[in-house]
Amino acid sequence: MRTDGSSVDDAGESITQAKRHESITQAKRHESITQAQRHEGRATLEHRLDALETQVEGLEEELERKDDRIESLEADRARLTERVRTLEASVSDLESTTTDLESTTANLEDTTTSLEDKTTDLEDKTTDLEDKTTNLERLTEATRRKTNATKARLTELQARELEKGAHLLETNVDAHEVDVPDGRLERITKADGRRYYRLPERDDPLARGGDVTCAYAELLPIQQLARMDETMLRSTANALPTRLAAKLWRARTDPTVGDDPWTDGCKGVAASVKASDLKHWIRRQEPGTSDAYAKKLVSRTIDAILELSRNRLAVRKRTERKNGLEYTERRLVLPADAEIPSETATTTVENTRASGDSWRPRLTRDSD
Repeated sequence: MRTDGSSVDDAGESITQAKRHESITQAKRHESITQAQRHEGRATLEHRLDALETQVEGLEEELERKDDRIESLEADRARLTERVRTLEASVSDLESTTTDLESTTANLEDTTTSLEDKTTDLEDKTTDLEDKTTNLERLTEATRRKTNATKARLTELQARELEKGAHLLETNVDAHEVDVPDGRLERITKADGRRYYRLPERDDPLARGGDVTCAYAELLPIQQLARMDETMLRSTANALPTRLAAKLWRARTDPTVGDDPWTDGCKGVAASVKASDLKHWIRRQEPGTSDAYAKKLVSRTIDAILELSRNRLAVRKRTERKNGLEYTERRLVLPADAEIPSETATTTVENTRASGDSWRPRLTRDSD
């Protein structure tokens, strides 16, 4: 019995040990499973943590981009706000300008209406004036024809009187229209200081105006050129020194010229002009002339006036002093004893001036 009981006890103990071993095994297995699950959960958590960190980084970057975008949008909003303010100010200015323009337009329209009325009045007056002008043109044409006929009769009468030996005042004769034999008229100066036309070398049977003092043909070439007007002088004398010589002579004999470089002389000299004064005078007569070219023109003008006066004038050298320095300067002189046609005594000239002649040359030696 004890043996069977011991066996049962051993069997029971074996079963107990087996159960205990199985429990321990199951506990170990469960612990191993739990550790595996824990390890797997930790890996999963780490993976999810990495994923979350990556997602957080992406969200942070997205947030930064959105912050930048927000800043950009705020800057755009500020710019657009300023632009809106500027446009509002421009609109205000434009509205003010538009108001001004509308006012100006209204004024212009009123002015235009007024001008249109005036234009209508002027057109009416123009029509009246055109009618009057037409009538005046007809009257002028009739007068011109009558004047031409009268002038033709007058020139014919003058031609006949000249053929009879009459001396006619220069101011009353159109030398280009009078038809005389050989087509030649002679211009003379009489004792009364007035200038006349006659047929060459014809004496006046009525002896009006006194004796002939000098005929045009008897004048020196320089005197003939000096009596020409500017247009005739240019057509007659092509050389500039020749024209300057004529003007220089005219400045001495014609008191109306104004720019006279001549000075009164003494000790046998009627008048003289220094080469330096002549240079300045030439530059005044020919604006734009250089100083160097004016010096050349002085010599050429002196040569021309000597030739054209047939050496009635002369060139003399005289020592001058300026600023303590001596230098020699040329002078163009007119000797007091030079024979100049048409230049008479002082008493005759004074009587001539008293006769009321409006213009005549300076003929006297004393007045030079």
